[in-house]
Amino acid sequence: MTTNTEKILTIGTFDGVHVGHQKIIKRVVKIASEKESKPAVLTLFPHPRMVLQKDDSIKLLNTIDERIQLLKSLGIEEVIVKEFTKGFANLSAKDYVKQILVDELNTKQIVIGYDHHFGKNRSANIDNLKVFAREYGFKVEEISAQEIKDVTVSSTKIRNALKNGNIEVANAYLGYEYFISGEVVKGKGIGRTLDYPTANIRIKESYKLIPSDGVYVVKSEIEGFTIYGMMNIGTNPTVSGKARSIEVHFFDFYSDIYGKSLKIEFLHWLRSEQKFENLKALKKQLSKDMTEALEFIKSVNA
Repeated sequence: MTTNTEKILTIGTFDGVHVGHQKIIKRVVKIASEKESKPAVLTLFPHPRMVLQKDDSIKLLNTIDERIQLLKSLGIEEVIVKEFTKGFANLSAKDYVKQILVDELNTKQIVIGYDHHFGKNRSANIDNLKVFAREYGFKVEEISAQEIKDVTVSSTKIRNALKNGNIEVANAYLGYEYFISGEVVKGKGIGRTLDYPTANIRIKESYKLIPSDGVYVVKSEIEGFTIYGMMNIGTNPTVSGKARSIEVHFFDFYSDIYGKSLKIEFLHWLRSEQKFENLKALKKQLSKDMTEALEFIKSVNA
């Protein structure tokens, strides 16, 4: 339990909060517990590329709210989200350390990777940080190259796995099931006419990475119950759809969930999205998808 306001801090983007990140986070929580200090994370948002290059194409594994929730679930008590602006990017390394880490955050110890860079143009490294630490009276614990390489995980590897439908690979790297969070909105009602009613999911954050088009086995917590289903991501080519949509058919679930916010976890990729000759052929394939999905769910819950 925290008894003082001193922070044991780590710094990073932590997109995905994957198993490599978790190793760092657990170290911070352990040190903070031993010193009765507050385990904290300093993270930046928006992503620097969104600001400096005005790159709207970048996709992140987590929304900022999801990132905060994941970090707190690992025992972090305070997540400081520093808005990344051009002004912030122009801070010298010394000003960044003095103004933010020391004066604003009262940092007493930083746990950081060997390859950490900071300050204008990312010009300062961990050796510079150690010099500032002596000047301003905080400690730096370096996570070595070997320790980081022991967990050969990167957010880029996870993004690539999701873009290729390799859900189990992505989930293994993450240490949890990849998920999206969104609101259930009304769709065209085509699924209902096929006896496969779907919940259409709208994700407001355009920077959230959506896995590749296709059909997936998913699950969600709804009204306190774990509900399984199958999700289609794509343009619904059989009915000449154009806009990309996210639709979930939940198995044996009949409650009205319009307007609700759902967290939906990806478990398994079933197939690519296809264009069928007609709705009858599509319905036949949906029956096959459901059978395969239920077999998968049975195997993982055996």
